Amino acid sequence: MQVQKLDPLATNYHRRSRTTPPVQQTKWLVDGRVDIGGLYWEGGIGRCGSMLTVLRVHLPSEIPVVGCEITPYVLLRRPDGSISSDEVPESIPFNGCCMRYRWYRNLGDQKVPICSVHPTEPATLQCLVCLKEKVPVAKSFHCSPKCFSSAWQHHRSLHERAKKAQTENEAEEEEVHGRGFGTFTLGLSGAPSSSAPVSIYPITVADKNGESWSEVGVSRTYTPTDEDINHVLKFECVVIDAETRASIGNVNTVLTSRVIPAPAPTPRRMIQVNGDLLGQLDVDGRASSGTFSVLSYNILSDVYATSEPYSYCPTWALSWPYRRQNLLREIVGYHADIICLQEVQNDHFEEFFAPELDKYGYQSLYKKKTSEVYSGNPNTVDGCATFFRRDRFSHVKKYEVDFNKAAQSLAEIAIQSSQKKVALSRLIKDNIALIVVLEAKFSNYGTVNPGKRQLICVANTHLNALQEHKDVKLWQVHTLLKGLEKIAVSADIPMLVCGDFNSVPGSAPHALLANGKIDQLHPDLAVDPLGIVSAYSSFARMVGVSSGLEQQRRRMDAATHEPLFTNCTRDFIGTVDYIFYTADSLSVESLLELLDEENLRKNTAIPSPEWPSDHIALLAEFRCKPTRIRR
Repeated sequence: MQVQKLDPLATNYHRRSRTTPPVQQTKWLVDGRVDIGGLYWEGGIGRCGSMLTVLRVHLPSEIPVVGCEITPYVLLRRPDGSISSDEVPESIPFNGCCMRYRWYRNLGDQKVPICSVHPTEPATLQCLVCLKEKVPVAKSFHCSPKCFSSAWQHHRSLHERAKKAQTENEAEEEEVHGRGFGTFTLGLSGAPSSSAPVSIYPITVADKNGESWSEVGVSRTYTPTDEDINHVLKFECVVIDAETRASIGNVNTVLTSRVIPAPAPTPRRMIQVNGDLLGQLDVDGRASSGTFSVLSYNILSDVYATSEPYSYCPTWALSWPYRRQNLLREIVGYHADIICLQEVQNDHFEEFFAPELDKYGYQSLYKKKTSEVYSGNPNTVDGCATFFRRDRFSHVKKYEVDFNKAAQSLAEIAIQSSQKKVALSRLIKDNIALIVVLEAKFSNYGTVNPGKRQLICVANTHLNALQEHKDVKLWQVHTLLKGLEKIAVSADIPMLVCGDFNSVPGSAPHALLANGKIDQLHPDLAVDPLGIVSAYSSFARMVGVSSGLEQQRRRMDAATHEPLFTNCTRDFIGTVDYIFYTADSLSVESLLELLDEENLRKNTAIPSPEWPSDHIALLAEFRCKPTRIRR
């Protein structure tokens, strides 16, 4: 990409001004020119001239992606000599000057089909069934027979969905295509658009080389559409006179590479683990109104998503504008009743997740870490966010677990004064947990008393990541369980504990959660009043045979009854994420299928263009068990 740099000192201006700049900024030169802020005019003083100057223009990533907004970096010099990247739109001029932006699509590009699975590869074959069932053409292309064969299990679901969409109402069709199964794209707001993108900028221009360009945008930010796929885009910006609208200086131009479609993760299905019928169900399928689903997902905070640990991931796929689109599409596509997210930045919760998921009917709650450990910027501090569907649950109560405060209380009560400083320096790690009590609005199948309120307690946490601090993790788990125990005493209530525990199966924190006890070194923790077990262990406990169930068992650790991995990077692969539940009050109906390591290793590891986080999402469907009536 070429960036045309403008030298403001080499540009002459001949317009006269009706106002005189401040005296301290003006110098009269011996040749009759005027120097205002280091910029020169001939023939008098300019009204605004180049008091606002473009110094630099570049793109945030090298590859534009459909649905992923592009906001070029534009560096400006202001009249006082200061450098700024702040916006100066035409609606709010600065000293009589403002910026004008234009986006163009190259009309001379050859339209070459590209693979729907690997968007950087050209297509060599097309699925004819897609054409028959009117699946969007872009989804029918594949780069090789192997690519098509590997994707077939999930690709054929496109045929079924397209056929079903033809007979369903418009709202249902929008929902299907909005999840990435059609030509509908996520716009700036992230909500599904109701129609295919149509250009509202019919202007076509030719550049000095004779190439034709169609104007597609008039603001600094542009979101590529399906019409842009495989086309080069051009961004132009120039300083203009706010009154006359005339350009001041040269136009700055930046070209993108060819636009690619957004790579979508391979759809994951729910595997039935309870009931008479074994097999596979669609993610959005529900056994009955008496069940509810819970999603747990560490989404990888943007402040941690840098090229140093994830050098194998293309920078455009690691950028937040790209990942947030994929995350939203994936999360919404699971149709979970309760969503527990970890590593959610404070600003991303307020500006993106809360408003976007609100559009899909979710109410949100949030707890951020207790201090700015990593960046010093309160906006980039991450935390835990819990969402629930308003039509399925109502909010009863919220509890916040601050492990720092718990450590300070412990130090005051149980630790000798001489050891307090050392103990606190080890225990204070800024981790938190968010506990929410919800009341179910759906039919109550979990009690012999139909009139009784059905409450559910959901804990969402992210424990300390340092491997050398296993004792700290164990203490944090113990503190969380003690808090849940107090809630359990006050109400007969099913409980779920979700999150990233940064503890592998068999570790002390995992043993305490999964088994309720650990070795003799911790006799005070050898009881389990809550009866908590791991949801995904249901794959190992299930009796029966089906292709789907057997495949999942091969993706489980036979010794620990946990998935082989939930976190997969170049340097680490293992299980650290869990959904625990109280087995005496809840039963697992189905689980979201696990993934093969081979599936994720084709791009070295995750995150990748297909998968937006270094963790995979876990999703479990539960049913409340009948409760005893206390006398």
